[in-house]
Amino acid sequence: MCKLSYCGYGLIPEVSLHNTNMAVQSWIDNLKSAKKTSLIHDGKRKIHYLFADGKEMAEEYDLRTDELVVRKWRLKSTLGALGQWQVEVGEPLVGPVTSSDAEMLKENCSNPVFTRKDTKSSFQWRIRNLPHPKDVYNVSAQPPERCIVIKTSNKKYYKKFGIPDLDRSQLPLDNSALSFTHANNTLIVTYKKPKEILNLEQELMKELKKLKGTSEGDTDCKTQ
Repeated sequence: MCKLSYCGYGLIPEVSLHNTNMAVQSWIDNLKSAKKTSLIHDGKRKIHYLFADGKEMAEEYDLRTDELVVRKWRLKSTLGALGQWQVEVGEPLVGPVTSSDAEMLKENCSNPVFTRKDTKSSFQWRIRNLPHPKDVYNVSAQPPERCIVIKTSNKKYYKKFGIPDLDRSQLPLDNSALSFTHANNTLIVTYKKPKEILNLEQELMKELKKLKGTSEGDTDCKTQ
């Protein structure tokens, strides 16, 4: 029986070398077997996945660089109703702003904003509105909890988050892959992608480019 670790949003099987390769292959098999719809629009390759268990995933890739721009998930409730989209990569979803929300938005505009924006070689997170100097921050990986922790010596900011990509493939967290920098009131945390993730992403992109999608102006998407 595998042990479970916790990182604020769910229980995750503890990583072991024995099951890592199986988990990586299982995830790529799930991606390949999902029903996929492809759309080329606004300089992006947009892919919608429908998995056998009813989960949905939507991704957007830059057509020029093949970099992932957006990834979001939608789950069904126990009664079968569709839930709200949850963003994993990209800017948080913002709903329509009512007049009663305007003052609150003004008050919150200086609050830290946490987003994930990956590159081809790294997972990357940006936390805007953090004016403290770089030497105030401590960023570390916590392998037992499968989390990255950001904290400040002045106790002004604390954030704990996981890397779902590593969890899905049951890959270990490595402190040596982690780095950070700070500029223009923004803390940038970077985690170098392991070779297993790089290989998986390359294999997936080859599959996505084979999809017969539609382009701007077309109305019907083809699902494969």
